Amino acid sequence: MTDSNLPKHTIEIPELSLVMLMGASGSGKSTFAKQHFLPTEIISSDFCRGLVADDENDQSASKEAFEVLHLIADKRLQRGLLTVIDATNVQAEARKSLLKIAKANHCLPVAVVLNTPEKECHERNQSRPDRQFGPHVVRNQARQLRSSLKRLKKEGFRHTYALSPEQVEKAQIKRVPLWTNKKYEQGPFDIIGDIHGCFDELIILLEKLGYQITQTDNHKLTFQVTAPEGRKVIFLGDLVDRGPKSNHVLRLVMDMVAQNAAICIPGNHENKLLRKLSGKNVNLSHGLAETMEQLAEETPEFIEKVKDFINSLVSHFVLDDGKLVVAHAGMKEAYQGRGSGTVRSFALYGETTGEKDEYGLPVRYNWAKDYRGKALVVYGHTPVPEAEFFNNTICLDTGCVFGGELTAMRYPEKELLSVPAKQVYYEPSTPLNPESSLSSQQQDDEVLNIEDVTGKRFIKTSIKNSICVEPYYAAAALEQLSRFTVHPKWLNYLPPTMSPCATSELPELLEHPQEAFDYYESQGVLQVVCEEKHMGSRAIVQVCKTADVAEKRFGITSGEQGICYTRTGRRFFNDKQLEAEFIDQVANSVAQAGLWDELNTDWMTLDCELMPWSAKAMELIRQQYASVGSAANAIYPAIAETLKKAENRGLTVKTLLQKTTAAVENAKAFRESYQHYCWPVNGLADIKLAPFHIMATEGAVHSDKDHLWHMSLIKQLADNSNGLLQATAYKVVDLTLVDEQKQAIDWWHRLVANGGEGIVVKPMEFICKGENGWVQPALKVRGPEYLRIIYGPNYSMPEHLHELKKRSLGKKRRLALREFALGIEALERFVKKKPLREIHECIVGLVASTTEPVDPRL
Repeated sequence: MTDSNLPKHTIEIPELSLVMLMGASGSGKSTFAKQHFLPTEIISSDFCRGLVADDENDQSASKEAFEVLHLIADKRLQRGLLTVIDATNVQAEARKSLLKIAKANHCLPVAVVLNTPEKECHERNQSRPDRQFGPHVVRNQARQLRSSLKRLKKEGFRHTYALSPEQVEKAQIKRVPLWTNKKYEQGPFDIIGDIHGCFDELIILLEKLGYQITQTDNHKLTFQVTAPEGRKVIFLGDLVDRGPKSNHVLRLVMDMVAQNAAICIPGNHENKLLRKLSGKNVNLSHGLAETMEQLAEETPEFIEKVKDFINSLVSHFVLDDGKLVVAHAGMKEAYQGRGSGTVRSFALYGETTGEKDEYGLPVRYNWAKDYRGKALVVYGHTPVPEAEFFNNTICLDTGCVFGGELTAMRYPEKELLSVPAKQVYYEPSTPLNPESSLSSQQQDDEVLNIEDVTGKRFIKTSIKNSICVEPYYAAAALEQLSRFTVHPKWLNYLPPTMSPCATSELPELLEHPQEAFDYYESQGVLQVVCEEKHMGSRAIVQVCKTADVAEKRFGITSGEQGICYTRTGRRFFNDKQLEAEFIDQVANSVAQAGLWDELNTDWMTLDCELMPWSAKAMELIRQQYASVGSAANAIYPAIAETLKKAENRGLTVKTLLQKTTAAVENAKAFRESYQHYCWPVNGLADIKLAPFHIMATEGAVHSDKDHLWHMSLIKQLADNSNGLLQATAYKVVDLTLVDEQKQAIDWWHRLVANGGEGIVVKPMEFICKGENGWVQPALKVRGPEYLRIIYGPNYSMPEHLHELKKRSLGKKRRLALREFALGIEALERFVKKKPLREIHECIVGLVASTTEPVDPRL
């Protein structure tokens, strides 16, 4: 902490520490605190008395005041914030409680003592009307402080500064980053797992990563390493033991660190080697004997350099603005960036349960299972057969010395590169083969913690900064997901709702394409795609190349190759045999179209419309639509007949008869409207699937592709599907050209006149930002006959249409954008192999939004 170049009166304060100001009443602690620290960093005992007693000088409230002070200090240190205690702190008992809080939070305690003369303290107190107490009070506090000074270091204070009044006046505070803080190092990095003396494999891996290595041997092996531009290696420790060339590995790593081409953290094997080289009585087990034999070839000067090098290594590092943590055995979130013996021990050895396994070795506690931190933790220590991401952590020790591989991870790319071991150098104590075909993440995802998806949540997405999900909506969503949806591991995406275009100004229409064109043009969007809207049910199809892929990528062990589910996550087909045939046919279509290879994937998420509407909505049609149609077609003709008889008798019923006659025609049109979208489904031949988005494949969410890309690949699928898949008709419209707008409008008129539902208008870019922020990803423009199904047989009568034109779309559009952002975010997390709880945070948010009160007819 000492720097000879610092000004004489500079006080170095670790950036994360508990600073205790010590001094008698009137010594100037509060003034000193205000001069050098932020108001939020200071916790004053007087202020806490005021909080609990409305009187900062009420000594009877001291007990409660210090309970508040301790609570605030604890919460601040938990969050990694420097905290300053403004109290007398002259009694060891008072300091003991605060030191305990610092220790619990793995923070460094610092004492700043203000040695102000008793007389000066008393004079200051006399000048304050709220401090009228005798000089004996200050005298006692000063005496307690003097007796404390000798004991502060033994009490546990890492740094102590005793200041005279002159030094107080000239004092400057310098905040010093902790050794673990390398947040300013942002990479890119190449992080390499446990080497254990496998020098040859390390050279091959470094060259594979693009590092140029020149070695010379003029009685002393040295290395000159040239890194790919901007990159740097991070070694995760355990450089030595068990392997054939630990001394060479040490030379290379030490040279790379000296050349600023690498960062190194210690492993438990380096720690053990250091103790042996320092003359400690250490058991030569677990490969240390081999290392000592190899170091016997080296000079005493080199041995001293090794000792100095290992001794200089820091337990772990926090890098890239806190987004990356590297530690040999891992690092809990509460320990990250902290400095204590407990933290260092965890970084070197991890944590054990106190039990022994069948091989007599300590059972390690799987800290990564409970990890919920935002920083990616990269570690080694425990050999694994394959490096895999697990709860935003990854272990890169793939057992090279045991005949496995030496593995590196490129950061931030998260790309893994490995080289196989040339041989088995050391027989492992336990088998490296996994016990389950599922990944660690998938095994952990077998049980979801309700706390990870419930309560009020703020979900950050790449499109919208923060989306709030209220707890009552989340509870309703969880109820639906737990009771009605498909296996949760299939649910990596749910589609958003879609807003209609603005209400048309044309007297006979509720919706018209011109309003959609005008909206996008007003947002600065110059090119749109108009796609035919199929009248079916929204369906998400998860299709895998094989059932093995479904198990490996989705964690599904039931033998399914894929699934089809609704926009609320419910299984689409009740007939499992039909579903299996359907998925098999879709998978064959992908294969025939060559898309497995073209997209370099073995699974695919498709957003589709499945027809007929009656395939899923038959019960809804019977109960809601057919009953209305039957009643209307039974009642209105009878009423019209009665009115005709009344008119023949000379009664004045002409207006009422005209309305009823129109209602008769509307009732017939209503029945024809929904019947147009219904037909019997007796097998796969009766089903049509119209995909319109290839949402995601391995390693990619395709929201970065424009809609023509999606339409092109979907046509490939449809052309190779034996009739199951149907391409979607579309038109591209340049909004700066009136003729192209007119042609699209004429096309819409022809579609709806022939019984079509209408069109969907989308900006050419899948995700589009306009002049006023993110624009609607799609606007539906529905035809008058389809709207008859939605709003009822007589919706088109002028008096009804007049009321419907008053509809408000603001809430629907906000909902559409929110759901769109959540859906894309869920896919991005799945593709990045995030834990299921993080994916389902978005899925719960999507299902929750369906419970919000928005007019379902919009």
